[in-house]
Amino acid sequence: MRHYPVFLDLKGRRVVLAGGGETALAKLRLLTKTEARIEVFAADPVPALQALADEGRIHLHRRGFAAGDAAGAALAYAAADDEAEDRRVAALARADGALVNVVDDLNASDFITPAIVDRDPVVVAIGTEGAAPVLARRIKAELEERLPASLGLLARAGRAFRRAAEALPHGRPRRDFWSDWYDRAGPKALEEGGTAALAPALERTLDDHRHARPRAGHVAFVGAGPGDPDLLTLKARKALDVADVVIHDRLVTPAILELARREAVMIDVGKEGFGASAAQDDIDALIVEHARKGAQVVRLKGGDPTIFGRLDEEIDACDAAGIEWSVVPGITAASAAVAQIGQSLTRRTRNSSVRLLTGHDMKGFAEHDWKALAPPGEVAAIYMGKRAARLVQGRLMMHGADPATPVTVVENASRPDSRTIATTLGRMEPTISDAGLTGPALVLIGLAPRHAAYALDGQDVRIELKEEAAL
Repeated sequence: MRHYPVFLDLKGRRVVLAGGGETALAKLRLLTKTEARIEVFAADPVPALQALADEGRIHLHRRGFAAGDAAGAALAYAAADDEAEDRRVAALARADGALVNVVDDLNASDFITPAIVDRDPVVVAIGTEGAAPVLARRIKAELEERLPASLGLLARAGRAFRRAAEALPHGRPRRDFWSDWYDRAGPKALEEGGTAALAPALERTLDDHRHARPRAGHVAFVGAGPGDPDLLTLKARKALDVADVVIHDRLVTPAILELARREAVMIDVGKEGFGASAAQDDIDALIVEHARKGAQVVRLKGGDPTIFGRLDEEIDACDAAGIEWSVVPGITAASAAVAQIGQSLTRRTRNSSVRLLTGHDMKGFAEHDWKALAPPGEVAAIYMGKRAARLVQGRLMMHGADPATPVTVVENASRPDSRTIATTLGRMEPTISDAGLTGPALVLIGLAPRHAAYALDGQDVRIELKEEAAL
């Protein structure tokens, strides 16, 4: 992030702008919405600029910009539509101590003006670091459609009521009150009684929350999916949005953690097969400790929490402590992996069942019914199978599996850095070891990528599936 987003208080402060054409006028359309004292320097201004001056919305100096004109100014805009003149103005304004924006020149600017969605006092700023202004405008248009015009009315009523709301304890009780106002009570009052109904509705809502019993702690066991934030369920997004505490595993990607409420306490209890990890008893204790304090806890697990996620142990800990809980399913890695290679886990005439297996358990490498997996057409998805590859290969072939059985390894399924390796059971090892896999990998027995040039001549096929991972 090159440009740090801030909202600058311009009430009563000077903002200067050099330029008298349409570019200057475009900047003033937004600046005149602020409470700044705006001074424009233009020897030959367009009539619309003179009209703004006549209305008292700007102070117009009918001359060029000079040294000292930006002294004491918070911001300065160079908008003369002339590169040399804009550079001259920028140098003078910086010498006066002002932050400078040179219109349409990112590298010459100290700050940039984002695209704005205005629901005063609610303002949404959209920036793309100057890289994609068309994209910024598209996002602005989408947000304009989603945010009702009445949002500003609700926010202004709420702003006048903030001091009264301080009667509620700081933290979740106060957040619950405001959520109730903006999500339910406020829109309902506005719809039924117009602006006159807002103040009484605020009083009633505050009174309801002032006498409400403290909200009990709750634990949501949430599936984070395979890594792509777009594959999160809506319910998972809502849980992250209200979480006080997020207790997450190693496999949860930073992009998903970014979706949690900013004030949430983030606790990493990363677990990795055969590696260092937090003890399960300690994780159980953490969940219970925070929920007992009344926190809304999200226990965030990669994939689906019900598949190799040790969910039952954590639910048992909640039950023993009398804590309410819920489960939010997620997309499991097997589903993401087969979607990425263009296959399905089951198929008529091929297999009517699929096995989801783990490569290791609490005792080490996991044993399974290898004989049932050996016949042609059987499909299995092996989680945490990188280090168990040689064992799986040996057990299957010992029970008669064809060495030519297709095997596909999908690393970082659904993510931009995803990698797919197509091989055979006979070459499963050393292929997996030689691949140098560093991310979570799923091993698919009995499936080959649909679009891969799959080889049976002893050559493994390695495919970068970044386009498909973005679907």
